[in-house]
Amino acid sequence: MAPPAPDDLLADLHKAAEDVAADAAKFSDADVLSPSALPGWTRGHVLAHLTGISNAMARQLEYAARGETIELYDGGMDGRNKAIDMAAGHDAATHCADLSAALERVLKAFDALPGVKDSSANRTGWWAPIAYRGGVVLDGGLALWRELVIHESDLETGRGPETWSRPFCQHLFDFLAARVRPEDKLVLQPLGLPPVSIGSGNRSTVISGMLTDIAAWLAGREPSLGSLRASAAADGTDLPGLLPWPPGTPAPK
Repeated sequence: MAPPAPDDLLADLHKAAEDVAADAAKFSDADVLSPSALPGWTRGHVLAHLTGISNAMARQLEYAARGETIELYDGGMDGRNKAIDMAAGHDAATHCADLSAALERVLKAFDALPGVKDSSANRTGWWAPIAYRGGVVLDGGLALWRELVIHESDLETGRGPETWSRPFCQHLFDFLAARVRPEDKLVLQPLGLPPVSIGSGNRSTVISGMLTDIAAWLAGREPSLGSLRASAAADGTDLPGLLPWPPGTPAPK
């Protein structure tokens, strides 16, 4: 499946950022200290991470605009983790202000990219190299989209996986195919949609259910509609195990 076109992705990023910012603005001090859907993380941890990844991706684009690359996080993953732990206990107003500033910074960087036709031939704009996974700016945009949408669900504000869009779920099918174990082949059968095969192993399992439930399971989240079923040779079976998120990727959490 082809990734979203840059213009579509830009609109998706703005929508995801608006949703996250709107929900963060509603939190009280007690809300940010309450547990998130991620084990061991409060909502404050999630908000701190969203602030961090937004600033980190903005930095990727700011350096790319002048033909340079830089590691995703200042201080690498250790620096990322320390920053989250230090900021997790902030009050709601501080979280909201920090997140809003980070989102504004990263959206400004994406909004400033030249048009697709102006940059594809000479590896600038959306095709400028960045350090993140040795990719280009488009890869960074897709990563930020994943982080914003999935972690919005982790905040447990009512925007669970059941609210994920069809393009987002289809993108997860493609990106998270790397989680399929070598011996497995998964036939994803979303209700009312064509099947999608991922993996190339000899052991075939059909995963059926609502589109969002299948995507949530692939992303390591709890399917919210309870529709997920697995079958092999037409018989019911357990859901197969999955590998970690793709190497070099800051998996949601």
